[in-house]
Amino acid sequence: MARSVFADLDAVLSVARNGSFRAAALELGMSTTALSNAIAKLEQRLGIRLFNRTTRSVALSDAGKSFVERVGPAMTDIHDAMLAAQSLQETPAGTLRINTFASAAREVLAPLVLPFLRRYPQVHIDLVTEGKLVDIVAGGFDLGLRPADLVPSDMIAISLELPRRHVVVASPDFLSTHGCPVVPTDLYRFRCIRARLPNNALFRWRFEKDGSTVQIDVQGCITLDEPSLVRIAAQDGIGLGYVMEADVHEDISEGRLVSVLNDWTPLLAPLSLYYPGRKNPPAAFSAFVRAAREFAATGT
Repeated sequence: MARSVFADLDAVLSVARNGSFRAAALELGMSTTALSNAIAKLEQRLGIRLFNRTTRSVALSDAGKSFVERVGPAMTDIHDAMLAAQSLQETPAGTLRINTFASAAREVLAPLVLPFLRRYPQVHIDLVTEGKLVDIVAGGFDLGLRPADLVPSDMIAISLELPRRHVVVASPDFLSTHGCPVVPTDLYRFRCIRARLPNNALFRWRFEKDGSTVQIDVQGCITLDEPSLVRIAAQDGIGLGYVMEADVHEDISEGRLVSVLNDWTPLLAPLSLYYPGRKNPPAAFSAFVRAAREFAATGT
């Protein structure tokens, strides 16, 4: 019963914080229907309406505001006490939620995340990839992973020191037939594989050399929204693709793809793992931060 009450109280606080049942349900890892039913049952038990709902909005009622003002600090104290107890675990266990974007996830999955899980099998990692920047605290995440220049200044950051850059690639057959671009503006006369961003905008290829920056709005016969599809299309000779080097490293090494314009694609900002300062963090959190620092120092 107690655990059910705590879960219901967390649900109320999440809806109040997010201003949305849908966003709160995503944060809590449950369906919107289940969350709505849980809130309704708690309201019935308390005999008050906590939220005023319309088809377009959710807002705390006056009774709900008073309830949240009193329950919020108490739940914070309870969670702090639980975290303090978890920090004393000898064996790291529990769930770590990490927010990042897809290409960064691919870069750290094999060298950092999977070895950590083999080392600590009682830890569960929930790796959430999004195409937009999010507030990891408001989103209920333990850690975030972004390029160093996008990490909020109030966060503790660990630079993973992974070399990163974009590359322009094509199949050997495509280049033997159509030739190779020498400077970025040559791309206007080549068939390219266009990419669409999560906000639905078309991605412009960015180049830099000797302080000069160029952005090219390439043309081509296909537009894709997933880097793995760009890789497949490039291998098939459809055109030139612009992808993260880490995603096609093996293809280049084994001759399935050839990179061009390399002197125009310098290194990007390194990835950083970041998190807010925490008192008494759980053992799993501390273990993952240690693993990240070891990886940053040694590359393994």
